[in-house]
Amino acid sequence: MLIQKPCVVALTWRLSDAQNQPMDELTEPVEFFFGGDDLLPKVEEAVAGQAVGFEAHLHLEPEHAFGEYDPALVCFEQRSLFPTETEAGMQFEGLPQGCITENMPPDALYTVTEVYPSHVVLDGNHPLAGMALRLHLTVRAVREATPEEIEAGSVGGSVLDALEVLPAARGIH
Repeated sequence: MLIQKPCVVALTWRLSDAQNQPMDELTEPVEFFFGGDDLLPKVEEAVAGQAVGFEAHLHLEPEHAFGEYDPALVCFEQRSLFPTETEAGMQFEGLPQGCITENMPPDALYTVTEVYPSHVVLDGNHPLAGMALRLHLTVRAVREATPEEIEAGSVGGSVLDALEVLPAARGIH
């Protein structure tokens, strides 16, 4: 079966930064909906019309991957708003109740980058924002999408969910 809208494609990959430093490896195939929001547009473009066994080596500039880094998505909040065990690298969906920062996306995933006695530094950028990436991917399976997947435009996850990027990718310790 050729990859065409709508279908489900199972991929494995190796992800590296622009200097070929390994960042993530997906060794077990993960399914993505082709023709929805599960895959980056450049990845969809590369696999369109291909079949099982197809391999691609992609170089993705930030605008084709996770966007440019936006310093406006970094904020400082009172330490008292966070659990005692909060440490750098932890992530929170949205900002906690009582935050004073305005104009931040309420549904963003925020990564704690630094913890001080009086405040916590939060970053709403994707951990790979602003980075050029190299992606070697392999198509492991292709199948027809179910009516439920077609209606949802997803198999329930996205390339963002599948990435298990090392915190060190953004300097988080």
